[in-house]
Amino acid sequence: MRCVILDDYQDVATSYADWSVLDDVEPVPLRDHLEGAALDAALAGAEIVVAMRERTPFPASLLERLPDLRLLVTTGLRNASIDLGAAASQGVTVCGTESSSAPPVELTWALIHGLTRHLLVEATGLRRGERWQQTVGVELQGARLGLVGLGKIGTRVAAVGQAFGMDVVAWSPHLTTERAAAAGVRAVAKDELMATSDVVSLHLVLSPSTRGVIGADDLALMKHTAFLVNTSRAGLVETDALVDALREERIAGAGLDVYDVEPLPRDDVLRRLPNVLATPHLGYVSQDNYRRFFGQAVEDIAAWQAGRPLRVLTAPH
Repeated sequence: MRCVILDDYQDVATSYADWSVLDDVEPVPLRDHLEGAALDAALAGAEIVVAMRERTPFPASLLERLPDLRLLVTTGLRNASIDLGAAASQGVTVCGTESSSAPPVELTWALIHGLTRHLLVEATGLRRGERWQQTVGVELQGARLGLVGLGKIGTRVAAVGQAFGMDVVAWSPHLTTERAAAAGVRAVAKDELMATSDVVSLHLVLSPSTRGVIGADDLALMKHTAFLVNTSRAGLVETDALVDALREERIAGAGLDVYDVEPLPRDDVLRRLPNVLATPHLGYVSQDNYRRFFGQAVEDIAAWQAGRPLRVLTAPH
């Protein structure tokens, strides 16, 4: 059986798991991101596909063009880019893998530190032999961290902020005072969070109700010295409004790991704005997570072959 492994950008899928334990399965890793006819051609005849997170969407229209597909494995236990209902109607089993929340928490803080201490400017200047000490950093102790979303990841980000001596507040559409207090955080209204925070960090699940939850009016409330960090989903923020705020320097900067289109087009303005610290969706990219992703993908395939699929994902009723 042909097993296509999509979007293996670093060419590591076969080195983070032992694929030889699978019976009659040929793993075919694809390093380049494919779309349209090229994607159809790459998946033609494949009975098994392993998808990396939401890099390649699987809408009903694509699934209909893959009559040989029988098993679709996604890394992570949730993938909004797969039409689970369409997969079920075509007899395609969809399975997931576990995913650690530690890497996105850690990357969130890497971006916060990178922004507040101007690490890219200073490190690049040092390497190039430019002027010694070009910027003045911002202390986190005593500053306010505003979390938009206080779930599993947001709660861990909050704990780190508290360790730095920050005043941590949070808002989400359904956050209660009690749940915030349990995390040692104060729940506030969204307007207050946006207007008073020195760092705003997003940690919501993207859904129809949260898409564009941070818009132009919200960004207009931010201090001109404040930073926005998004390691969650690009759709939570109105991108055009954010670009305008950055261009006009109405906020100090943004740390971004997620984008409306990925990979980010070469001519995208977010690659060029000097007050943007951008990374290529590295939030979940770590050695331990890759061992988990690809090791459990192999487990999923073996269990499916045995007629006892693991971690099956189904459409909500």
